Amino acid sequence: MKHIAKTALATALTLAFAAPSFAVAPITVYGKVNVSVESTDHRGSDFDSKIDISSNASRFGAKGGVALTDTLNAVYVVEWAVNVSDQDSSSRGSNNITARNQYVGLEGNFGELLVGRNDTILKQSQGKVDLFNDLRGDVQTLFRGEVRSGETVTYKTPSFSGFQAGATWINETAGNEDKNGEAVDAFSLGAWYGDDSLKKTPVYAGLAVDSEVSGYDVVRASVQGKLAGFTLGGMYQMQEKVAANSEDKTGYLLSAAYSLGDFKPMVQYQDMEDLGDSISVGAEYKLGKPTKLYAFYTGRSFENQIPSTVKDSTISDDKESFIGVGIDHRF
Repeated sequence: MKHIAKTALATALTLAFAAPSFAVAPITVYGKVNVSVESTDHRGSDFDSKIDISSNASRFGAKGGVALTDTLNAVYVVEWAVNVSDQDSSSRGSNNITARNQYVGLEGNFGELLVGRNDTILKQSQGKVDLFNDLRGDVQTLFRGEVRSGETVTYKTPSFSGFQAGATWINETAGNEDKNGEAVDAFSLGAWYGDDSLKKTPVYAGLAVDSEVSGYDVVRASVQGKLAGFTLGGMYQMQEKVAANSEDKTGYLLSAAYSLGDFKPMVQYQDMEDLGDSISVGAEYKLGKPTKLYAFYTGRSFENQIPSTVKDSTISDDKESFIGVGIDHRF
């Protein structure tokens, strides 16, 4: 895994071709409020469904930059997650604002260099293959690698004919450990092709590796494309816990959506060896450019069972399910 990481880093650095910089606005305020009403049945609970009102990665932030020279810009992002429903009683009214990506950096002919808190290159490399991102069917439930870390330095090459590469270095004090429990630097490296919104290119593909990031080595390959009104995607992942005698586990994800004007049905299946599998089905209806309604069902089965949280119960459970309807408004 370390050899792969070093090779990918060398590749990323050699791809730093000359490319023109682009104009940036001094400040842009943005965000989204995504809230759903859900019937939830968590495994290990009292096994009776209950109603939750969930804030699904609602956020606000500001981003922008300034031209320092004709070929060099300073750029920044400061973003926070906002729990607008306060469904977690421990944070109600106090800790409902938490940090997301927050960094500053430079961009120019050499590419882009960012310092601060940021999503790893592996997390960014998946594009938009995960159709149920931020909802109960999010890929992070079964796959490792969805890491946003502080104390990072991220470099991205310029785009060359649609190809781009990048690397994230995470300082050893950010909580990464080797097999002996010693603090170590961690790396996330990758390369990708195309536009992840599938507006400029009909296909998007990414390949990335994590080395000792949050206690795991990960290899992830993602691809998504459009075909006759369908948006089809897939992901393959191999993950290994950085611990003595651990073994590689492999998994995959398949997703599909079909556009019918403002209406879009979706389905997604995910499986991870020795952990479990998940099926999600849903649909979105766009009310306008910034606002959509959605509905979903997610069901999961796990390889291991956990006991009920009900006192003196002898029942155990290996399944959970969620049904929800919500609204997503972006600004």
